[in-house]
Amino acid sequence: MSKIPETLRYSDTHEWVEDLGGRRYRVGITDHAQELLGDLVFVEAPEVGKAIRGGAVCGVLESVKAAADLYAPLDGTVVERNDGLGDNPQWLNEDPYGQGWIMVVEADASAGNGLMDAAAYAKIAEV
Repeated sequence: MSKIPETLRYSDTHEWVEDLGGRRYRVGITDHAQELLGDLVFVEAPEVGKAIRGGAVCGVLESVKAAADLYAPLDGTVVERNDGLGDNPQWLNEDPYGQGWIMVVEADASAGNGLMDAAAYAKIAEV
């Protein structure tokens, strides 16, 4: 069964968003997504300074099974990325809500309004 922390918000493309305050949001993929992908071997995250649009492709995830697009869950600008994933893509499998975060986005305070809470995400993840 996938873990779905109550404190996060979720997109229908299986990304999670954590409100860090100060208009900053940490983004990663959900436990459900990493289970579907299998062992991740490569992560291409957007560069710092890149503007991203909610619902648009902003990166790539590659696993031993397949390659998948990484979607931006909200509009904003990437202000930090987890460069440790370059050498440690397995963090996405081992700790998707912790060490496996992908990027931090600066966005409007209302940026996360269109995202789902844990209960709604659980329904689409079929947990």
